[in-house]
Amino acid sequence: MLSIVIPTMNDAHRIEATLARLVESEIDCEIIVADGGSEDGTAELARRQGAIALRAPRGRGSQLIAGADQAIGNWLLFFHADTRPGPGWVTVVNRFMADPANRFHAAYFIFALDDPSPAARRLEKMVHWRCQTFGLPYGDQGFLISRELYDQLGGYKNIPLMEDVDLVSRIKNHRLDQLSAVAITSAEKFQRDGYLLRPARNLLCLALFLLGIPPSAILPLYR
Repeated sequence: MLSIVIPTMNDAHRIEATLARLVESEIDCEIIVADGGSEDGTAELARRQGAIALRAPRGRGSQLIAGADQAIGNWLLFFHADTRPGPGWVTVVNRFMADPANRFHAAYFIFALDDPSPAARRLEKMVHWRCQTFGLPYGDQGFLISRELYDQLGGYKNIPLMEDVDLVSRIKNHRLDQLSAVAITSAEKFQRDGYLLRPARNLLCLALFLLGIPPSAILPLYR
C-alpha cells in the first residue's frame, strides 16, 4: 500500500487540484494531509475529498514527520500542496514499488511547471541539470521511498526548510532514481518573484545550508 503525505498551510486554493488528481487515480493508497493550522478551510476541503486531515505543528519538516508517523503504507510518497503528478504516474510508481531491487532506493519525478513561457522551460532544464549532476531533487518534485528505507535513514528532520535536501543527502551509493513521469508544480511563486530572482535566492539558501548555517537562520531570506 502507498501512503501519500502532503503538508499544507492555507493551501485551499492549491490543494483541490492536487487531491482531485490523486483521488481519481486507480492506485491503492491513503492520502494524508498534514496541516499546520490553516485558517482557510484547507483541512475541511481535504476531508471532503477523501483525504485524512491531521493537525501538525507548523513547519514543513514537522508536518512531514507527523504525516509519515500516521501513515500505514509500506511505501511513502511525499508531495507539496501546489504539485500534482502528471500523466502515467500511477503506472510508473507501481512499477517502481513492485521491483524488489528498489527496496532500498528512493525516487523523484521530473520537474515541470504549469506555465507555457520560455522562462519556465529554461528553469525546468536547470532543475534537470541540478538533479542529474548533483543528485539534488527538491520537494516539489515529489519523493517516493519505502517505509523501510525511510526509517533506516531516520526520516525527515524537524527543521523549517531544506528538509528535502537534508533527507536526500543521506541516500548514498546512487540509490536515488528519476521516475519517467512529471510532477507539475504551480509557477505562481516564480511568476510573482521572478524567474531569475527566485531561483537565485533558492540557490543562496542551499549554499548557506550546505555551509552549515542553521535552517532557522536561513528562513527569513527564503521567505
